[in-house]
Amino acid sequence: MPDEQAAPRAFDGIRVVELAQWVFVPVAGALLADWGADVLHIEPPTGDPYRGLMTQGIGSDAGGVNVSMALANRGKRSVALDVRTERGKEVLHRLLEDADVFLTNLRPGALERLGLGADALTERYPRLVYARGHGYGARGPDADQAGYDSSAFFARGGLAHILTPPDRDYPIGQRGAMGDRNGAMALAFAVSAALLRRERSGVGGVVDVSLLATAMWTLSSDVLAALSGTTPQPNPGRGPTPNPLTGTYRTADGRHVQLVFLEADRYWAPFCEIVGRPELIEDPRFADIHARRVNSAECVALLDEEFARRTLAEWVELLRGLDAPWAPVQSVTELLDDPQVEANDYLGTVEDGGVSYRLPNVPVQFDGRPAELRRGPEHGEHTETVLLELGYGWDDIAALQSARAIP
Repeated sequence: MPDEQAAPRAFDGIRVVELAQWVFVPVAGALLADWGADVLHIEPPTGDPYRGLMTQGIGSDAGGVNVSMALANRGKRSVALDVRTERGKEVLHRLLEDADVFLTNLRPGALERLGLGADALTERYPRLVYARGHGYGARGPDADQAGYDSSAFFARGGLAHILTPPDRDYPIGQRGAMGDRNGAMALAFAVSAALLRRERSGVGGVVDVSLLATAMWTLSSDVLAALSGTTPQPNPGRGPTPNPLTGTYRTADGRHVQLVFLEADRYWAPFCEIVGRPELIEDPRFADIHARRVNSAECVALLDEEFARRTLAEWVELLRGLDAPWAPVQSVTELLDDPQVEANDYLGTVEDGGVSYRLPNVPVQFDGRPAELRRGPEHGEHTETVLLELGYGWDDIAALQSARAIP
């Protein structure tokens, strides 16, 4: 493994100007910052509205840290700037002159009105990677419609429908920012690919990721079924299945084990052996995958009885002796202490002025090591520093304040 101190980070030397709010696109910026990019989070004078959710009790931990905001903006610098003013736009263009990436989730119409549309900026800055995150895509009748992940990803993207059991009157609710964080991974990948293309061609270009497209990619199996003429149906819940060895079973203490024995004939005999039921190996009802499919209800009932004989701890110990894909169904709280999570540093610790807190780490690791997580900035914390770096003097900064370009 390379020396951790000497190993360069993937995006060292890359500057990202991020004109974005809330979660989807800012998380993409945070992933780039994790691996070395200098990400300037441009916030309006009143701050990114995502900061305000803390006043509703969302995002604050016991130490008073806005951990939701920190997760989306860790490792960045914050510049408070009103890009609606002429002086504010002037500062933004000064930043873009040396930027590698412009990252935004403003809607196309708003960007055009500000003179920040894709055509205008890529013509002015040919090496710039112009990266956009959308609700519904860059084209079409709803390109300018507001979209959050609960609407564009979960509702319109089909997940609410396909994940809701048919006996419910209303769709199930979405967990927080699922679509945003999945879309952010795709957008960070798009930026990485565009930077690689620029290295080869010398030209930046435009990349787009939408929450709607992210939902379709997530549901690719169901989309493929629909394309073949089959109407995908919501999961009806537990019942007879073509392969009883891919299912969830309840243990004696009310916990559950998920079996994923897709190669069912490979695992049936060793499974029967470890549970002490060797007579089932040659039972004609269950002898092979075709027989188990025909007799699925009987096989599921038999497995239900067998799993109900032992606690989860007993099953975990027993199944460790079987080289097959299975897992206990864990709560999120249990996940925090999962030995695999600990061994692979899937949670990182941020030190912030004597206060420490943990955040989920970026799923990507380089050279066998996780990213070093850094704290998120306060609103406008780096405004003056960045302006000084651009060559503005203190009199210029005072003039920008007078023009209400900065607070």
